[in-house]
Amino acid sequence: MPVITNIDDLRRLYARRVPRMFYDYTESGSWTEQTFRENTTDFEQIRLRQRVAVDMQGRSTATSMVGQEVAMPVALAPVGLTGMQHADGEIKAARAAERFGVPFTLSTMSICSIEDVAAHTERPFWFQLYTMKDEDYVRRLIARARDAKCSALVITLDLQILGQRHKDIKNGLSAPPKLTPKTILNLATKWGWGLEMLSTRRRQFGNIVGHVDGISDPSSLMAWTNEQFDPSLDWEKVKKIRDQWDGPVILKGILDAEDAKAALKVGADAIVVSNHGGRQLDGALSSIRALPSILDAVGDRIEVHLDSGIRSGQDILKAVAMGAKGTWIGRAYIYGLGAMGQQGVTRALELLHKELDVSMALCGRRRIGELDRDVLLIPRDFEGTWQTG
Repeated sequence: MPVITNIDDLRRLYARRVPRMFYDYTESGSWTEQTFRENTTDFEQIRLRQRVAVDMQGRSTATSMVGQEVAMPVALAPVGLTGMQHADGEIKAARAAERFGVPFTLSTMSICSIEDVAAHTERPFWFQLYTMKDEDYVRRLIARARDAKCSALVITLDLQILGQRHKDIKNGLSAPPKLTPKTILNLATKWGWGLEMLSTRRRQFGNIVGHVDGISDPSSLMAWTNEQFDPSLDWEKVKKIRDQWDGPVILKGILDAEDAKAALKVGADAIVVSNHGGRQLDGALSSIRALPSILDAVGDRIEVHLDSGIRSGQDILKAVAMGAKGTWIGRAYIYGLGAMGQQGVTRALELLHKELDVSMALCGRRRIGELDRDVLLIPRDFEGTWQTG
């Protein structure tokens, strides 16, 4: 077993173990991938203030997100096709999150179904909803999440239409993978992944197959899925969905202050500042750059989280110190899952936690609630001097 000291070590193991199409699905953005890159590089522009001669005993990274106690301000973000990164991937990631003490969010486009994950976990998880044209399917999906005792509903707002990801098209991304000469050649080098996938029955979108009429094979499934994302989604529809859920509702995909204000009006409990990991509108601001203006717009009237670009505990510290109440990780835990299964997700969380804890201490803070902008050195024009119109 190689020595793993950071998230990038897990990424390298992940790249060796998982088929190319699924690695590329995770490790890519839309169009030129500018936003995908800047999500991480913009964090590097923020510096930390080292403080000394401060009593650092009794530190804690514990806090809460939408009323739920968490071991650190991190949630596992919804990631489609997680069960293609490792056999039964959603179940394994949910178990790792549960045992570590952070929330797991199941994607609508998961391989393991809501019911599967609920049957293999002990604590409630969060469910992420993509709004579809088939309103009856959406109502039934929400009801299934309620029956599974999911503790929060996460509505993704920034995927009404798909941003083009060149690598997915070139790789012929599908679940399960289509057997072409190119994919067969690549799969032949990933025998460990293949043997594990042969041992599970979960290889298609578990929240769709068996719940939608007329889907009998991967081709009909992909065709239905690609046609179902609802381009007519507006705030009125968001409000109607919100009214169908009794618990906390989190709106994911907010990148503009005006949209953050609109989220307040529909009764959201939290918003996630996110550009979908750079996979939708290429050229949009990184999430960390967009965060300050959104915080200025909504203040403490709604809980604000941040997603996209988190690769270290220091990134978590920076986002929280800027005002976010929590952060979401996607790629960071997928690297671990693809590399080592449930153990890899746990390892990713351990790495992030240690980096957060040590960095917080060296900044002279003992509690998450003590983190503020005073621990940061932010470039004067970090948000950028932009002009609209």
